[in-house]
Amino acid sequence: MTRLTVPKNVRVRPPALIAHRGYALRYPENTLESLRAAVRAGAGYIEFDVQMTADGVPVLLHDADLWRTGQDERVVMDLTLDQLWEVEVTETRRLGPRFFGVQAPTLDDAVALVREHREIAAFVEIKRESMRRFGVETIVDKVMETLAPARDRCFVISLDPEAIALARARGAAAIGWVLSEWSEAALQEAKRIQPDYLFGNYRMIPGDAQLWSGPWRWALYEIVDVDLALELATRGARFIETMAIAEMLADRRLAPGRRADD
Repeated sequence: MTRLTVPKNVRVRPPALIAHRGYALRYPENTLESLRAAVRAGAGYIEFDVQMTADGVPVLLHDADLWRTGQDERVVMDLTLDQLWEVEVTETRRLGPRFFGVQAPTLDDAVALVREHREIAAFVEIKRESMRRFGVETIVDKVMETLAPARDRCFVISLDPEAIALARARGAAAIGWVLSEWSEAALQEAKRIQPDYLFGNYRMIPGDAQLWSGPWRWALYEIVDVDLALELATRGARFIETMAIAEMLADRRLAPGRRADD
């Protein structure tokens, strides 16, 4: 994507920030420690990923296997919750030994955090690997059941169009489609799905293209530069997803977003 400069005389509506896997720059991603740190930093929105254990418990993990976060080659869908909790997801190769004993939380744990902090909303990404193993309907139904105590502030997102359509049918307050490509086919699929949000890697956007207009709000990731965030806002980005939530919020040009309907 061609980098543009926002003219000084152009007023840009600050995009709201989403804490990507929590405050993942400084804490192990998708853990309660990371999510709580994001809330302390002032995040109005958090995002986390959901996989499912062999005994049917939704848990917060991005990858299907535990190698990157826990140096364990096993796959989460092959493990019971008790077996998963024997693994520390401390990301020691990236963060060092500071987070001894940190485990992958359950989705119930994350929902409890959202209920505790009524000032935040959460984007809940259902990962494809678990849906392939257990079936879309099984995963979506379990996730929606778990989200019920905070359903009004938990928005379901996924790369899988079938999953988010089913989440909407099951009563999700909002849904978001995570794009895998920028193409005419993807645009037509977005028009068919009519999601509330479109998520995408900002690097997929060609040249100086404006983001597709529609009934959705755009959320772009992974961004740790305020100038880039403001530039993307001029192209139509309403949300910026970042692992560096505290550093981004420290810049006065980015007002912390609090409401999903701003």
